[in-house]
Amino acid sequence: MPPIRDAMPAFELFQPGSVSDALGILDRHGADAWVMAGGMDTFDWLKDRIKKPRVVVDLGMVNELRGIKDAGGGLEIGAMTTLTTVANNPLVKERFPMLAEAALIVASPQIRNQGTAGGNVSQDARCWYYRAGWPCYRAGGNICYADTPTAVNREHAIFNADRCVAVNPSDTAPALVALDASFVIKNGSSERVVPAEEFFIGPGIDIERLTVLRPGDLLTAIRLPATWAGKAHYFEKVRDRMVWDFALVNIAASINASGSTIADSRMVVNGVSATPYRLTAVEDAIRGKARDKATADMAAEIAVRGAVPLRHNAYKIPLVKALVKRAIRGEAEWTS
Repeated sequence: MPPIRDAMPAFELFQPGSVSDALGILDRHGADAWVMAGGMDTFDWLKDRIKKPRVVVDLGMVNELRGIKDAGGGLEIGAMTTLTTVANNPLVKERFPMLAEAALIVASPQIRNQGTAGGNVSQDARCWYYRAGWPCYRAGGNICYADTPTAVNREHAIFNADRCVAVNPSDTAPALVALDASFVIKNGSSERVVPAEEFFIGPGIDIERLTVLRPGDLLTAIRLPATWAGKAHYFEKVRDRMVWDFALVNIAASINASGSTIADSRMVVNGVSATPYRLTAVEDAIRGKARDKATADMAAEIAVRGAVPLRHNAYKIPLVKALVKRAIRGEAEWTS
């Protein structure tokens, strides 16, 4: 049974005014510190009395983490830039329209006004057993409650499950992987740049985390290279309700086409695995092929190879196939 919870534990609140101040606080408090961006994920954890940090580091005063700027034909987006700003920014809409679309479709306007680009890619799994405090693998226990004969698991993984079947809940994450973005992470005086595809990790690497972020780390910026700027982009999200909901499955695709022939592509689905799931076999199969129904049908079959549905989520297999077909055919496509 989940634990009984009453009062939210007290914590020490820090509101640094600069990146250097924030890094200093994180360095001093290590694993006791919780980084809060827009607070959309943080407030859920705190109000449900599940997470009990001793220190909360609120980044709301760190203005240098906000903004979008040109970067050699690509873009650099500050981690504290709101999703509304990303969705409405002219440069994002011109060069990377599917990122604008992905940001625009997150949750509700009120949440997008507060939620941030960095927070959206750093949020934790949304499995209701885990979020309710059940002692599952992800919470340090020795069972996955979502993967039992009587479990409610219609929103869980069909790919790469390894004990835990929770999925990555982000809408912007698959778009950033499809755009070959990278993440700038600082820790103390050091800085590392991690490709988006490597930023997200599955339970086979660490069952208690969805990203590479560790104590002391601060995600400061997201960089998008010019490589996929102005190419054909496709984004679609399927959810139970047209507002607020997390994706059942979403897809992001960047396609570089020469006429009707696909020269290269990056195609990513989310809501099906603990990480944004890149369809590399599909990318290889459609390279040099016509962007037509035959290619789309072939790719759809390849896309679901290896899928292992749970009791209640087999519907995700035909859903992935349908989204892959639509992305290749370019239905409702956004291009510059």
